[in-house]
Amino acid sequence: MNFDTANQILKENMALPDAKFGQNFLCDDIITNRIVELAGLKNGDNVLEIGPGIGAITRPISNLDVNLKCVEIDRRLVDILRDSDIDAEIISADYLKLRDYGAEKIDVVVSNLPYYIMTDIMKKIFSECTNSRTLVFMVEQAALERILAIPETKQYGPLSVLCSLYGDVKKEFVVPFSAFIPMPHTTSCVISLRRTSGRIDSGFEGFVEKCFSMRRKRLMKNLADYDRTEVLEAFSKLDIDINCRAEELKPEQFLSLYELLNNLVLND
Repeated sequence: MNFDTANQILKENMALPDAKFGQNFLCDDIITNRIVELAGLKNGDNVLEIGPGIGAITRPISNLDVNLKCVEIDRRLVDILRDSDIDAEIISADYLKLRDYGAEKIDVVVSNLPYYIMTDIMKKIFSECTNSRTLVFMVEQAALERILAIPETKQYGPLSVLCSLYGDVKKEFVVPFSAFIPMPHTTSCVISLRRTSGRIDSGFEGFVEKCFSMRRKRLMKNLADYDRTEVLEAFSKLDIDINCRAEELKPEQFLSLYELLNNLVLND
């Protein structure tokens, strides 16, 4: 979908981009094709697209032999997509409130993530799309610091931990301002995440949030809901300093700690 086509669709449907939804519509076929290629889609894949907008990425994916499900919060855009020739299930909903959408069957997730809720959407995907193998996202370039952060850095937090444990995270390419209608005020880039680990329990995301809930406090303090004796035993077994803060633990240590405190065996 090029600039002229995107502009025509918006004008014909009187659907001006809405700032409250953080809408910047992709209108560059070269970028779109690169995103679809990165998704590495296979015949029969179950694909989830969050925030399809006017269908720049949706259209080429729907032409493949896949089962495409799109979730769009803007009712105006839902009508545009449903009135088009796009072969996909269009769900009119706020993805963050969506339930029972077959998350465990999703193979690939693609999204031009609204920057203001990027973190919340990614956490939901990690928690619910537990069998997905590939995620391809458009994100604000500045957000990469939080996505790729390592322990003992200011940006390190739950999102960094979840991304690291999912698998290989790669910055693929920067997207020029001119690839959007309207042009954004920040630089965007496309990232890919390819699963290398086993599935992570859906409760793990909440556990990591709890660990970072008071960043300047000792991790022991953040785990006050657990039996103190069990926490001390787990710390000892994993060689974790009882005075450490959450930001000092490696992603794998969070997972091991979660397994011990919840009597689970994950990542098989």
